[in-house]
Amino acid sequence: MSRTSQGLKNSKVALLFYVLEMVLGFVSRTVFIRYIGADVLGLNTTANNLLQFLNLAELGIGTAVAFSLYKPLADDDRQTISEIISIQGWLYRRIAVVVGVGAIVLMAFFPLFFKKMDLPLWYAYASFGVLLYTALLTYFFNYKQVILTASQQAYKISYSYKSVMLARSLAQILAMAFLSHGYVWWLVLQVVFSTVATVNLQMMVNRTFPYLASVSAKVDKSLRKKYAIIITKIKQLFFHKVAGYVLSQTSPLIIYAYANLKLVAVYGNYMLIVQGITMLMQSVFNGVAAGVGDLIAHGDREHTLRVFKEIFTSRFLIATTFCYSLYILADPFINLWIGPGYLLGTSTLLVIIATMYMQLMRTVVDNFIQGYGMFADIWAPITEAVVNISLSILLGYFFGITGILSGVLVSLVLIVGIWKPIYLFRWGMKVPLFTYVKLYLKHVLVFAFVAYVTTVGLREILLDADNFAKFAINAVITVTVFAFFEGLLLWMVAPEMRLFVRRLIELLPIKKLLR
Repeated sequence: MSRTSQGLKNSKVALLFYVLEMVLGFVSRTVFIRYIGADVLGLNTTANNLLQFLNLAELGIGTAVAFSLYKPLADDDRQTISEIISIQGWLYRRIAVVVGVGAIVLMAFFPLFFKKMDLPLWYAYASFGVLLYTALLTYFFNYKQVILTASQQAYKISYSYKSVMLARSLAQILAMAFLSHGYVWWLVLQVVFSTVATVNLQMMVNRTFPYLASVSAKVDKSLRKKYAIIITKIKQLFFHKVAGYVLSQTSPLIIYAYANLKLVAVYGNYMLIVQGITMLMQSVFNGVAAGVGDLIAHGDREHTLRVFKEIFTSRFLIATTFCYSLYILADPFINLWIGPGYLLGTSTLLVIIATMYMQLMRTVVDNFIQGYGMFADIWAPITEAVVNISLSILLGYFFGITGILSGVLVSLVLIVGIWKPIYLFRWGMKVPLFTYVKLYLKHVLVFAFVAYVTTVGLREILLDADNFAKFAINAVITVTVFAFFEGLLLWMVAPEMRLFVRRLIELLPIKKLLR
């Protein structure tokens, strides 16, 4: 199958699972708040953030291994593939020990860390322990899934792993709603279904790549020396991993430090919507990173730039449609979903949306940087993390949650929005940066014009959303109107949009209808 066909198949499957995960995610959160309470939900979020801190020890091994697999997969070099997977298993075993020891040390400080919590302390230990167990399964067993992602067969991860996790979510919802001690059952089901999902994933990898079934995590010094480049990439990626953690996980911790677990849960409600949108984008563009890695491995620079522009314009259209729709629809949805007591201010919402936009669009540049294996700019993630934490703490003191999130946004603009494109175009693609600047400005001007015109027009169209039926109508109108006019204008001014649409017509069944 071609790169585009594989990517399309991955996207179809990922999109299906996205819809199912999104529905169950909202239902689960609603049931959690109603039957278990916002404080326990906030605790669960905080425990997950602490675990992600320990997962920094992973050092970006998965990303480095994926990069190293692109070439041998293209050449069907099974010996090299087996050796690289062995190296990954050997490294993950050691990381598991570090994470386990770190968890024990961290739990010793739980009485101090959770002293403001109005819940029994065992809730914190149990929540963290169950999440830790799930993480350790990845280090000991699930690491081989990287071969499915790198070979553009990520849809098999959905079939084997995510399907079980969807069943877990459904079982947890039923347990919280109908059984006494619902949170205890939530924890038990988390352990049981995570174990089953791990077994399923192992079987899928072994069926797809039978020669990996006998691969062990035991490697000698000669093999480690042979793949020293992986170790080098991991050292570079560690700093990027730190920045990623700071970006995605520290805000709830700082919010908890300044406020309480309930505000963490309120913020988490908005982030559930953001995560849902992010998952949808990942579904649509699922497998792009592996396809880009394969494209770059073939060395056609002009074709690489053309594909970059196509991915950029298609992702921009989807990202800005979601950002604009979130601005119009987020508060009405939260109000209908769980009530006005869980709303954030307009300024906070705008910062969340701007941050979401940066996160959605950064993947375009990040995928190509990863494809080139360019991780040497370790100063960039260090700077991003320092700016993020410093400004979040400082601005949080003066402006509360809006200030905390503004620190995240500033760090993203400086490093992701400005530096990363410079790094990619100058040292990766080796194309003048003006090419990217012109491309970006053109798209931003289109967005600004369409957003203004759409806002003026929607004032006369949208209904007073006092129930979910009217909200659904408003959502359909908002998304359809904005996406149609922005897509039409991009078609008129951006040749890369026309190329992207033609590529889709070649692949989708619509081609038969046009004959």
